Amino acid sequence: MSTSSHFKAELILVLVTVIAAFGWIFSKEALAGLPPIFFLGVRFVLAGLILFFAGARFFKGVTWHDLKGAMIVGGVMGIAMMFWIIGLDQVSNLGVGAFINSLGVILVPVFARFLFNEHPAKSIWFALPIAIIGLAFLALGNGLAFEFAQVYFFIAAVTFALQFNLLTRMSSRLHVLVLTSIQLVTAGVLLLIISPTVEEIPHSVSLPIVGWFLASTVIATSLRFLLQTYGQSLTPASHAAVIMNLEPVWTALLAAIWFSETMTALQMFGCCLIFVAMLVSKWQQVLVFLRLR
Repeated sequence: MSTSSHFKAELILVLVTVIAAFGWIFSKEALAGLPPIFFLGVRFVLAGLILFFAGARFFKGVTWHDLKGAMIVGGVMGIAMMFWIIGLDQVSNLGVGAFINSLGVILVPVFARFLFNEHPAKSIWFALPIAIIGLAFLALGNGLAFEFAQVYFFIAAVTFALQFNLLTRMSSRLHVLVLTSIQLVTAGVLLLIISPTVEEIPHSVSLPIVGWFLASTVIATSLRFLLQTYGQSLTPASHAAVIMNLEPVWTALLAAIWFSETMTALQMFGCCLIFVAMLVSKWQQVLVFLRLR
């Protein structure tokens, strides 16, 4: 693959991480006028339908067995996203939440080891204690002002790690647009079933909230997945894995600009430790990434 193709892919994937970070902002703004689970349910159903029409030709030949497997993954994704959106609705610092949520990256191989008897790289066992220390700094960095939202983000990270492991066992059998659209629609339907039991559905929504909702659906979900799929097709997985670690960094920066959020020195140190742990956990990919530069 040419150097220009690598560079193009890297730019696309960096853009994907920026869009993902804006997704946190769009969602937080939309939650000012929408109940969290309902918002995410409608968002995912619409985004999944958009991707369905974008990749309709790839659905030909999909079997019920594959469809059922994708729906199971989508159900796990729905549970993970439910905890994520509740955490987002309650958290006072998006940057902290983004770094806690990113712990899922480190936990993926841990789940693979204990659930599927895979053997992760030794770097994972070095990354874990760094991440745990970083998490402690995040949780305690604001003194005794502990937020329960941080627990929701951690539960989401753990569930994301499980979902990712299930996803990797499906991705070889289905086109990525097919798999993604089924996941999104399944997760969205699950959330819409849960929503009326735990929250009140609004009878009307203001126009600005509709705008934030559309931005989070079309830009932060559908466009993001399309660009991510395209970018990953142009570069080795090692490049994509390293670049995608930028999402919590952009989220923290955007939250500081958009909402004037600040972190204590201890919280910033905790974020740095988690970012380092993410890189250590993918150390082989980092080396490949640097070698190809």
